[in-house]
Amino acid sequence: MAPARDLYEVLGIERDASDEDIRKAYRRLARELHPDVNAEPRSEERFKEVAGAYEILSDPEKRARYDAFGAGGPAGQPFADISDIFEMFFGQGGFGGIGSRRRGPRTRTRRGEDVGVRIGLSFQEAAFGVRRDVELERLVVCDRCLGNGAEPGTAPIACRTCGGAGEVQSVRRSVFGTLMTASPCATCGGTGQEIPDPCEKCMGQGRIRQPSAVAVEIPAGVSDGMELRVTGSGHAGVSGGPAGDLFVHLEVEPAERFERRGQDLFAVLDISVPHAALGGDVQIQGIDGTETVRIDPGTDSGTIVRLKGKGVPNLNRRGRGDLFVTLHVVTPRELSREERELLARLAELRGEPRNGAVVAELRRPEF
Repeated sequence: MAPARDLYEVLGIERDASDEDIRKAYRRLARELHPDVNAEPRSEERFKEVAGAYEILSDPEKRARYDAFGAGGPAGQPFADISDIFEMFFGQGGFGGIGSRRRGPRTRTRRGEDVGVRIGLSFQEAAFGVRRDVELERLVVCDRCLGNGAEPGTAPIACRTCGGAGEVQSVRRSVFGTLMTASPCATCGGTGQEIPDPCEKCMGQGRIRQPSAVAVEIPAGVSDGMELRVTGSGHAGVSGGPAGDLFVHLEVEPAERFERRGQDLFAVLDISVPHAALGGDVQIQGIDGTETVRIDPGTDSGTIVRLKGKGVPNLNRRGRGDLFVTLHVVTPRELSREERELLARLAELRGEPRNGAVVAELRRPEF
């Protein structure tokens, strides 16, 4: 649907037109389009559009409001047609009946509100998933009136103020003709119905608050701060409307031995100098069992070993992240006499003097 025509365009003037320019444009078009002198089918509708545009643009306050919104409504969305512009200034009846659309009573049916809860999870529960029963208090359909808000044996009736129309109309006269405006009925809230005998249990609301338990399936691979949506587990709807949703905010405890980045895990493994020099396998405890880290002979401190597929399961799809283990070679600080002698013998075999300065070459760092 094309957006509504600009009111300045309706009058055929520029946006910086003076008050006198607006009056002249209106008078010219009014003489041209008046139904008494123009028999074309759309002349009457165009005449009303021109009159409505003039009433808005000739009033400094209304013109300022229109200029503030431009070609869009207060929410920033384009007006669907020119009647929406007049409705913003003159009410649902429009200006002189332009685009008057009888909306009828609003339905009492309404979607239930959403509910939010927080759940704390351990690292293991977040990694592999868990089922939790969430205790919360929510609005459910009243079991006395079955949701219609009326005392059993009675029923809602047509509103006695608006006659079931859902709106009340008011009429005023101006130099441009009769202006009719419509507004929602205050008695029935625009629904066209009122409840003369409200339900004693829910006081006519059709819903009551009570404790509930909702089973929540938390999938494997979730992380801290995620929010899950459980459709239809929020507050019950009004008058048969659908229930709202339950939003579950997850708070995951950090792991003791791992750092998580996405679905990958990172950890540090301390190894001894002989182990780094000679190599060998080390058994470690992963997140779901024992894993083997292979250490090559001559491994430097800072070497990273990747254990593929040993990280956190991917959320809602197959596969897992990886586990990255950084090897940290630990230099012994307290040595026994025998250990000192062995290290001294090793240094001697490698041509490294036990006492005195060692001559060595610097090298460029590698990043």
